[in-house]
Amino acid sequence: MNRSDNKELTETEMDANVKRLELYTQLELDLLTERRIEESKKKETEMYKTQLLSLSVCTISPNLPFLVSQSRTLPLHHKRNLPSLVVASANSDNISGENDGGMSEADKKGSGTTARGRRLLKVREEKRKRDYDRLHDYPSWAKVLETACKDDEELRAVLGDSIGDPELMRKKVEERVRKKGKDFQKQKTGSVLSFKVSFRDFNPVNSFIWFELYGSPSDRDVDLIGSVIQAWYVMGRLGAFNTSNLQLANSSMEYDPLYDAEKGFKVMPSSFHDISDVEFQDNWGRVWVDLGTSDIFALDVLLNSLTVMSSEYLGIQQVVFGGKRMGDWEEGMTNPDFGYKYFKI
Repeated sequence: MNRSDNKELTETEMDANVKRLELYTQLELDLLTERRIEESKKKETEMYKTQLLSLSVCTISPNLPFLVSQSRTLPLHHKRNLPSLVVASANSDNISGENDGGMSEADKKGSGTTARGRRLLKVREEKRKRDYDRLHDYPSWAKVLETACKDDEELRAVLGDSIGDPELMRKKVEERVRKKGKDFQKQKTGSVLSFKVSFRDFNPVNSFIWFELYGSPSDRDVDLIGSVIQAWYVMGRLGAFNTSNLQLANSSMEYDPLYDAEKGFKVMPSSFHDISDVEFQDNWGRVWVDLGTSDIFALDVLLNSLTVMSSEYLGIQQVVFGGKRMGDWEEGMTNPDFGYKYFKI
């Protein structure tokens, strides 16, 4: 099998990396634009308050001479009512209170003219404004991230439950950038998601173990996962998966522990009987096993190894113990042109 492209990126991986680089670059530009827009809004608000204050002073002071001149031109029989009008304009709250003398306390609260009613009105207005801003002033970079999450499981895992909250989304992305750096040209070597484990009528002495990857494996990926399975088999063949002799498992290392070699020698040995080559068709892989007299503890060792490998080197979606056929697996298809690859154990 040709393995000359072991160290080269596939075209699909290169396209994904380029798209991810463009996405984070656009994100930084949108964040900078958003900060500038917020600063300009603050300045406009301060200017609006200043103009409103000056306008209120100009509208009140010119009316005073007008009121005085009007009062001077009133006839004598109308001047008698002038003091009461002036008092009414200056003490509108007292007069409104006198006019409400026949209203109950519940009517006053429901009328909207009390302090409580004004507070409720203000709260409703603020809520309406927040809802409007959330609908019409939602940052464009946040919309880009939400759209990208539909096709990128890794980005969706990074954002988590922050989708819909721009500030929390910003913090999640910044934290991710600080941890991984900005060199997104590097090849993706693992997955931030844990894989699923399931059992389907698994027989320890005659069953397949299936692996579903995120995409078709390269030659390097086939060598990696095949080497892990091979090392697991060699350890089992040498009797490593024997729970009858775990003398140091629960020992404390604060003091030098004692190991009884004679006891370990007398324990009935266990052995991994047989295994097949690791085969791949597209993104599915499988290996047939006969654990022989090895304990089920061997499966824990395998899963621990695959967990680290999936996180750091080659992402795995799920591992299935047992089952005759998974995905689009075609029995007997061994043509490399149709995505078949294998690792010789």
